[in-house]
Amino acid sequence: MFYLHFTYHLNFFVGIINGTEAEPHSRPYMVSIQEKGKHICGGILVSKRFVLTAAHCRKKKKHITAVLGAHDLSDKKDGSIRMKVKKYYRHLKYNAETHDNDIMLVKLCGKAKKSKTVNWISIPKTNEDIKANTVCSLAGWGGAGSSNHVSERLMETNITIVDETECNKVWENRLTPRMMCALHPGGSCKGDSGDPLVCGDTAVGIAAFGQMDNCDAPTKPKVFTKICEFLPWIKSVIGKV
Repeated sequence: MFYLHFTYHLNFFVGIINGTEAEPHSRPYMVSIQEKGKHICGGILVSKRFVLTAAHCRKKKKHITAVLGAHDLSDKKDGSIRMKVKKYYRHLKYNAETHDNDIMLVKLCGKAKKSKTVNWISIPKTNEDIKANTVCSLAGWGGAGSSNHVSERLMETNITIVDETECNKVWENRLTPRMMCALHPGGSCKGDSGDPLVCGDTAVGIAAFGQMDNCDAPTKPKVFTKICEFLPWIKSVIGKV
């Protein structure tokens, strides 16, 4: 049950609150999106050449770097690989005001090689919704509280899919069919828009926004861009995954 009376605020930085440290390199698809050496967003490796993240993770025409195979971002000897971005594919219908179509593919300079620390993850093959109350997972380097910096080590938590109709009511009918919701005993803070919502072994969503004024104890579910709604677009950019 959710409380339906709030002031509406969005926070573009989605972090992992009340999570636990992930086993090092247990999620080899995770990517740290960085600007000038600092983590700003999460992302997921979906093929040898492409990382999937949120469209709003690139501000204006600033350059970003993809860091693959990391666990502790402060450890330069943990085997992580820094790769420059060759090209950006922000969805042409991305709307910064409504947050619709908040999805972006970035093409890496060079090809990622599979290893113990680097591997790509599957995305849905068909446009099919995940049932409400399904327990999935969320991971990222986001802050552990409203006043904290981003986490140096990858954190993770279980998160439960919320009925889309109910979630839309809670978010005052501001959601679109290209969004989905999930909730866990934590909040949305600085550092991890673009993180993957993973159900089983498949990435089904990309963290888009949550509550800014209730970071540590949210009363609204997190909102994710629904990957299955963009399969034709993804295929048009990268071909068969």
